[in-house]
Amino acid sequence: MRANTSGERGDQVTYRCPVCDYRYDEERGEPREGFPAGTAWTAVPDDWCCPDCGVREKVDFELVGR
Repeated sequence: MRANTSGERGDQVTYRCPVCDYRYDEERGEPREGFPAGTAWTAVPDDWCCPDCGVREKVDFELVGR
């Protein structure tokens, strides 16, 4: 896993699970899942599932903002 090291907040994005509204924010990462703050969405494995509902995989998440 590689962290996004651009340092620019404008490059960081947020993705949302369409089932439970969980949000993955690149700036915060998801430490409990092994993704430290700054981990780019592209570094998250394609078979990763939503940590809150476990229903949706990464491909189902929707881009919410930059």
